[in-house]
Amino acid sequence: MAASTFDPTGGPPRMSDVARLAGVSKMTVSRVLAGHSVALATRERVQKAIDELGYVADAAAGALSSGRSEFVAVLVPSLASSNFSDTVRGLSASLEPHGLQLLIGDTDYHLDREERLVRSMLRHQPRCIALTGSRHTDATRTLLRRSGVPVVEMWDAPSDPIDAAVGFSNVSAARAMVRYLADKGFERIGFLGGASELDRRGLDRLKGFRAQMKALGFDDDRVIRLGDSPITMSHGAPAMSALLEQWPDTQAVMCVSDMSAFGAIMECHRRGLSVPDDIAIAGFGNFEVAACCTPSITTVSVDAYGIGLRTGEILLAALEEREKGIVGHTGKRVRVTYSVLPRESA
Repeated sequence: MAASTFDPTGGPPRMSDVARLAGVSKMTVSRVLAGHSVALATRERVQKAIDELGYVADAAAGALSSGRSEFVAVLVPSLASSNFSDTVRGLSASLEPHGLQLLIGDTDYHLDREERLVRSMLRHQPRCIALTGSRHTDATRTLLRRSGVPVVEMWDAPSDPIDAAVGFSNVSAARAMVRYLADKGFERIGFLGGASELDRRGLDRLKGFRAQMKALGFDDDRVIRLGDSPITMSHGAPAMSALLEQWPDTQAVMCVSDMSAFGAIMECHRRGLSVPDDIAIAGFGNFEVAACCTPSITTVSVDAYGIGLRTGEILLAALEEREKGIVGHTGKRVRVTYSVLPRESA
């Protein structure tokens, strides 16, 4: 196979770049992509070139004479989460007045699924891409960096974004909640989270919880991890039950989300425990259920809708620059504010 001479600053890789690297004709590359009969050694050489360049076949070019759509690709971990739904609403509010429509994908917290969705969506030539989180497969990062379109990572605050980022530190937010509980006089504090390694934001909250507990000199690690992502109300009750069985003297509990906190509070009701008199419970996310629950749930409030709005503004500004011939990664990072929202439960 020939040495690669592809220049990523010149835009996304083309079929001719694949053909040149593989040492074959564009027709041969086209036949491989279409699944037609090609010698095995040649097919493997072409596929290797495709993987190395991060080439994505253009499924929209034949249908759009302009070679580009009016879609913005958006990837979220779960549309069942009201937080991510609110972010999508914010994006839509920003982009739709400018004639841009959302093409939405649900990754179900799986990075390999995210990679497949990115490949599929890029074939439709989106104007730009917004995706959740800052942890991706190497192939996904390569595809996005070489896509030639603006990219924004949402809900995290990466030190090295693919292009731009709008989010906050889940570690810092969790530490703020532990400080709040400690200031209320609690020392024996537990944590309820998910068992899956897929929810990186949930793991960051656990990391922040442990870091702040250690900083305060609270050494016992009262952590229960139970359930797959996304964490729902049904996970909170059994997790709370497990925590109380192991550490019955627990004074307060921080939950990875308001959904889990609601389930934990229901378990306390069933056991005849008063919240917060017998045990305090806090959540994360400021979901609607947090305000409607009895007692209402103390939580970390994040402007999910605002994350979508700010992401849309950055994408629109990047598209405007491209209209002026200014192409390149922005590296723009927007820190979204969060706050501990005291309510009745803690």
